[in-house]
Amino acid sequence: MLGKTIILILGASLLVWAANPKVADANAKVKAGKFEEAIAVLDPLHKAAPKDAEVSAALVNAHLKYGDYFMYNEQLPPRQKYRPALKQYRAVLKYEPGHKDASNKIKVIETIYKQMGLPVPE
Repeated sequence: MLGKTIILILGASLLVWAANPKVADANAKVKAGKFEEAIAVLDPLHKAAPKDAEVSAALVNAHLKYGDYFMYNEQLPPRQKYRPALKQYRAVLKYEPGHKDASNKIKVIETIYKQMGLPVPE
């Protein structure tokens, strides 16, 4: 029993240790609000390994948080925050087409544009 426990702990430690340090760095940048820097780290990683789940998840999170930064920034007037937020949420869907949160936020922004009598940006 003790042997299996030690093996499980070692296995879990190796998984944590094997995590991509660049992804960890990018996640720290997102947490610090340095979204463009995080995306700049993650984009080349994703291009090099588009099926890497860790990289894809980090990229989705970076774009989602960046979109939220614009969307919920009370310092910005509506005409300055919705377009960049929309761009980021659409980027989320590029990497994860079924992402419900991003899809819902896109619908909200599109509705806002329509209520303002403006065309929805492409």
